[in-house]
Amino acid sequence: MRAHRGTLVRLAGPVYLELLAGVAAGVINMVWVARLGGDAVAAVAVATNVENLLLGVVLMAASGTTVLVARARGADDPGALRSAVRGGTGLGALLVPPVAICGYLLRDPLAALLLGGADHPAHALAAAYFAISLPGTAVFFATTVLDGVLKGTGDTRTPMRLAFLSNGLILLLDPLLVHAYGVEGAAVSTILGRTAALAVGLFVLRRNAPLRAARAARPAETTPAALRRTAATGLPMSVDFVVRMAGALALVCVVARLGVTEIAAYGIATKAMYVATMAFYAVRQAASIHTAHLLGAGRDERRAVGRQALLLGVVLGAGAGVLLLCAAGPVMRGFGAEPAVAGAGALFLRCLGPYLLLMAGFIALAGVFEGGGGSPLLARITVAGVLVQLPLAYVLSAALGLAGVSLAMALAMAGQCAALGLLHRRTHGADDGVAAGQEAVVTGVFSRSA
Repeated sequence: MRAHRGTLVRLAGPVYLELLAGVAAGVINMVWVARLGGDAVAAVAVATNVENLLLGVVLMAASGTTVLVARARGADDPGALRSAVRGGTGLGALLVPPVAICGYLLRDPLAALLLGGADHPAHALAAAYFAISLPGTAVFFATTVLDGVLKGTGDTRTPMRLAFLSNGLILLLDPLLVHAYGVEGAAVSTILGRTAALAVGLFVLRRNAPLRAARAARPAETTPAALRRTAATGLPMSVDFVVRMAGALALVCVVARLGVTEIAAYGIATKAMYVATMAFYAVRQAASIHTAHLLGAGRDERRAVGRQALLLGVVLGAGAGVLLLCAAGPVMRGFGAEPAVAGAGALFLRCLGPYLLLMAGFIALAGVFEGGGGSPLLARITVAGVLVQLPLAYVLSAALGLAGVSLAMALAMAGQCAALGLLHRRTHGADDGVAAGQEAVVTGVFSRSA
């Protein structure tokens, strides 16, 4: 038990710092763009939301690759490892042209759609930003897949260091390029930072011992077969992420009907909340990698790993809830919020404790299902949870304001936790921790290598 816990902590720590570095760079980037005026802020904010959705697209390649590489590494099968890498890189490459080319050609109508019309003051700025950022998704996708390969080998520290390098360069270049070229400069600085990280990452990739051994091995399956297996493994994880992002955007629309003060408070409060929830997702990635690696080695210890992941998640969720309960006011004031906005946001943060506790447990345990081939079931639970959350938030917010929104989030997450708990019990036998149903899922996902 303690060994599993130590492995999860070792893998999750760098992942959390990697995620945190990205958020910090995004906030500081917006600070520099804010000097250009409100229209520039709106343009970059819209572009950032688009990039978040695109991350869900490339996760199909990156997350699928992480699980399959970890599985092959656990089995000590260089041929399967080489196939997993080829499948991930090939799928990532196939995703680039439709996004980069079509995005560039459709940048004007895309900006108009997101801003509510071509007559919006920020339309031209958003289109100019898209003209650079959407072709730059080639670098974004390549870096994300590279991170997925390295994490699959058990190396979460290198992606963390690459994130520090990329975001550090962005912070250095932003003042110069934003001052010289406006919002286009912000897009260029982001691409340059990521390109430097990609170049270093490719160099490190060649020095990775398991990957170096795999290059001399014969692939376990053809490239088309590897592409299909990566897509089948990663697609449910991609759907899960995209649905959660879409649900979050829809929830903003629900909050917007409460008034300007509430939407401003919600926007600031969710940024503080994300600092906590990123820790939950770090545990999820760690649990997914560790579970897949153990299964590859012929050790089905999902029950034990699940308990330790759940324990870590609950501790993190409880800690985050208590911290926000005690420090909600200072957190909101730290963002420079006006008194009315700070008060509304502090109330929302103080009400988040139950939601954070439930979410932490769900997200952490979900990593075991991802690593074990059960992500299609997770995606269904997520879809159901979002469909329940939105009408609940609409009804409860009318009576309780932002407190009603937090209550709706907690109730929807409680339903997801109940569904996942039932699934966990049904897919693990009481005696040996393995049920035939879950074994069939894992076999179907992982045992088709040639």
